[in-house]
Amino acid sequence: MTPPEAPMDGSAKPGDRPPAVSVCAVVPLTVLSKRSDFLKAARARRQPTPSMLVQARRRAPGEADGIRVGFTCSKKVGNAVARNRAKRRLREIARAVLPELGRDGWDYVLIGKPVDTATRPFDLLKDDLRKALAKLHSR
Repeated sequence: MTPPEAPMDGSAKPGDRPPAVSVCAVVPLTVLSKRSDFLKAARARRQPTPSMLVQARRRAPGEADGIRVGFTCSKKVGNAVARNRAKRRLREIARAVLPELGRDGWDYVLIGKPVDTATRPFDLLKDDLRKALAKLHSR
């Protein structure tokens, strides 16, 4: 499909088109992948919400930069389709909320709950994460 800015007569050159624009978080989120990072977060602060459990830990100085986040859903959440749906929703709320309320030098793990993570309205999911972060950082 031709963008509206490009000439319609076919005389457009490759440099004439505007570049594709992607919306990225101001603060890049790094995804936790090592089991040891998840275990460290499990021993740290935790805050339950109606739709998820949020674990947070402050990293040691020099350990890593930025905000890191991990996602997990056990088989209690459901089959693979249900777990993946719940994790997709958790990823999206983390992408929306953590750049503004997360703190640099912290690891966060969002754990999905059966039924609630997948069925709760999206705005309420974001509110749950905001409230959990406020409580975790006030301690």
